[in-house]
Amino acid sequence: MEIKSNKELVRLYYEELWNEKKLEYIDILFDDNITFRGSMNIETKGKDGFLQYLNNVAAGIPDLYHGVEVMVCEKDRIAARAIYNGRHSGKLFGLEPTGKTIRFNGASSFKFKDGKIVDIWVLGDLMNLQKQLNVLDMRNVM
Repeated sequence: MEIKSNKELVRLYYEELWNEKKLEYIDILFDDNITFRGSMNIETKGKDGFLQYLNNVAAGIPDLYHGVEVMVCEKDRIAARAIYNGRHSGKLFGLEPTGKTIRFNGASSFKFKDGKIVDIWVLGDLMNLQKQLNVLDMRNVM
């Protein structure tokens, strides 16, 4: 697969990897030494670490949808603002299922090298998420 731009990598990250759960995109999109930092104070290294994170999120919110609203590109970096929504129907990092539909905003920063994503930093609106799930502090769940 020929990918023409960093913006295309980000689009595929959200559409194919997260929304469609096509796990083969981990190898297509990521550098072997990818660093991922999630909103819930979770940091992973490498493709296997990211896959574990994705599987944990998918277990808790199997229908989680990432809707990208805007991307801002600057050299080897992209910032993306997204809306996340789905139903908390499974265990999410130790939090028992609530059955509640969630919707919250977030922003992600991506860094690229040699046509691959090498770093992702996600900042989600955890206060809003905690309120929707009736959880005082998501960090206590991890």
